[in-house]
Amino acid sequence: MDARGGIGGSLAGLDLLEEINRLRKERNAVILAHYYQKPQIQDLADFVGDSLELSRKAAETDADVIAFCGVRFMAETAKILSPEKIVILPDMDAGCSLEDSCPPAQFKAFREAHPDHIALSYINCSAEVKALSDIIVTSSSAEKILSKLPKDQKIIFGPDKHLGGYLARKLGREMLLWPGVCIVHESFSETELLKLKAMHPGAPVAAHPECPPAIIDHADYVGSTSGILQYAKDMPGDTLIVATEPHIIHQMEKAIPQKRFVGAPGADGNCNCNVCPYMALNTLEKLYIALRDLQPRIEMDEQLRVAAKKSLDRMLDLASDTVGQGDVGAR
Repeated sequence: MDARGGIGGSLAGLDLLEEINRLRKERNAVILAHYYQKPQIQDLADFVGDSLELSRKAAETDADVIAFCGVRFMAETAKILSPEKIVILPDMDAGCSLEDSCPPAQFKAFREAHPDHIALSYINCSAEVKALSDIIVTSSSAEKILSKLPKDQKIIFGPDKHLGGYLARKLGREMLLWPGVCIVHESFSETELLKLKAMHPGAPVAAHPECPPAIIDHADYVGSTSGILQYAKDMPGDTLIVATEPHIIHQMEKAIPQKRFVGAPGADGNCNCNVCPYMALNTLEKLYIALRDLQPRIEMDEQLRVAAKKSLDRMLDLASDTVGQGDVGAR
């Protein structure tokens, strides 16, 4: 791919939206966009939402191709649920700090060192880690699943130590936590959040549970991206401070234009460090090329896919009603 986004040439002069829509029909493709994608990608997607529900919706379609505008573990999940479909990711470098923090070989060794524990793994992990896990959880389903497990059941929770820690505190469950973090949610500053609360007195704070405890402690609502979107719709006030990746605000402004949404600042209050750099790798140009060439493509060994699907199925057995709360269709 050259510097201008084309493979072996420039895309100058192309109407990208028109070309993407043409290829969508020609390829019989469904386009998925996570809430953290840029607004122009959200607006052209067939479905916008959280990662697992997007994969489930795509599996229910008669599409031959799934174009997943998100990150690699999300596209892998789509392949796990739709092995017969071609799954493409606009940029294969769109990874995840949580996935990167949990190498499968190290996780396997950790499990083997604690044979009396079961492994609950956050969906933000590789297919290999899913295959090594007993139950996959999402930020929407984790609490319900934990409440169904015996109190004396020993648990490993990974890869997000902040989500695991939040659940442990809320439910009074002791768990062994894998030391991974999301670089986006880790970037929020308690000092800057307090300044923002002072500027908007009375405005509630909605935070994703991947945030550190210092941010969670100031939140009026803690939940998944879908849950935060629903909270924005239901809250009585007219201003909400949002402590998660700021591109979710696009859906809030579309759904409730009469309300005001303020993104919580990161670090010194001026940086863009709360924008996910991995999600930002996907562009209209790369989506066009992926649909044109049906590359980059997610390929997966069938034995790995089946093993990874078992932990996802276990989650759905325990908490299927929690998946996709608040997700939307763009068209």
